[in-house]
Amino acid sequence: MQFYGMDAFIRIIAHVLFIYLSFWTLQSIRIDQFFKTQHVSQVRVLLILIAIVMGYTASSFFLEFIALCRNIFLSFFP
Repeated sequence: MQFYGMDAFIRIIAHVLFIYLSFWTLQSIRIDQFFKTQHVSQVRVLLILIAIVMGYTASSFFLEFIALCRNIFLSFFP
């Protein structure tokens, strides 16, 4: 039972970390220059949503890769 709690905690931390990393990376791209100046808040919301999608996808890939490596390791060394 405690393993599931720790797994959920690690997954939450990984998702938040990758979402933050994606948002930090997207800020280096000057996307707001392509939009009108009166839509600044909408562009920021768009960046947040793109960061969530990118971060969640990258985090899911990373977590799945770790799980597959762990399964391979456990199959060789039971």
